[in-house]
Amino acid sequence: MDKKIKVAVMGATGAVGQVFMWMLADHPWFELAYATASASRVGLQYASTVHWVMPFEMPKSVRDVEVKEFNIEAMKEAGVKIVFSALPAEVAREAEPQLRDNGLYVFSNAASMRYDNNVPILIPETNVEQLDLIKDQGYPESGFVVTNANCVTTGLAMALAPLRKYGIKNIVLHSYQSVSGAGYPGLSSFDITDNCIPFIKGEEEKIEKEIKKILSIAPEVYCYTVRVPVMFGHLEAVWLDLEQDVEVEDIINDWNTFKEVSDLPSTPELPVEYGADNTFPQPKYAFWGKPSGMVVYTGRLKKKNGKIGFLLLVNNIVKGAAGGSIQNAEAVVKRFGLI
Repeated sequence: MDKKIKVAVMGATGAVGQVFMWMLADHPWFELAYATASASRVGLQYASTVHWVMPFEMPKSVRDVEVKEFNIEAMKEAGVKIVFSALPAEVAREAEPQLRDNGLYVFSNAASMRYDNNVPILIPETNVEQLDLIKDQGYPESGFVVTNANCVTTGLAMALAPLRKYGIKNIVLHSYQSVSGAGYPGLSSFDITDNCIPFIKGEEEKIEKEIKKILSIAPEVYCYTVRVPVMFGHLEAVWLDLEQDVEVEDIINDWNTFKEVSDLPSTPELPVEYGADNTFPQPKYAFWGKPSGMVVYTGRLKKKNGKIGFLLLVNNIVKGAAGGSIQNAEAVVKRFGLI
């Protein structure tokens, strides 16, 4: 690109915000021009006010970034066109429509607008055609909001997308979700250390609703979500009832050949990778792949009584959150010729 598109990060100091800052530090299409956080942090240098929780070094290029207030006019004066939102849902519900109405392109991790009829829940490899919904928001005459899915739903949708052709009748899902999914500071160590918590408020309802909208399917969905004492990565155990009789070799081939989008900087060469070892996948592999954290890993594939079962691993804060939003923005840039 001759000139990068200037972007802002809202909620830059939280766990998801940190992934945005890390991935945008050297992005080939986007240039970080504005970052916001809570009022108490305004005016401070990013490195001096963030509690960095990522398992790698903070990029040097973001350390001296000044944290600024939420000010739409100041963003526009800085040349910002794209806004990445890591805001809490209750804050996002008020802020994101304001940003859209002021002509900005918003890519959100929040659930607050996820179920609006004209707002895509986008995973580019699975449903890039839903981007046309932004025209119902007034694009190109106005801005728009695009959301990514719940982090568990993202991993599930990636694994299921190449299997839609077999007819998905029922989905049974048990998820084992890392503590980073609760945000920072998140859970008390007294609650989660040496423990699992078998309830995550609202999570199961989100999964049941979102997988149907994203993949345009209508299965029965049965799920339990469990918080486990792991820092990064959500592990999911899945059983499927399919309309067609399918062998495990067919599914492995579908995953190995699955690539619905290309030429996006944040899209892996192989978005879903299967491992045959019985101990694969594990959360310690959450940052594997290239780009780091963007690959969904599958394993333990088997067939029993006509049902298909497997495990998958999704990096909840990269592919399932900030990285997914950045990939969504890349998809818009490509689809609507903004390069």
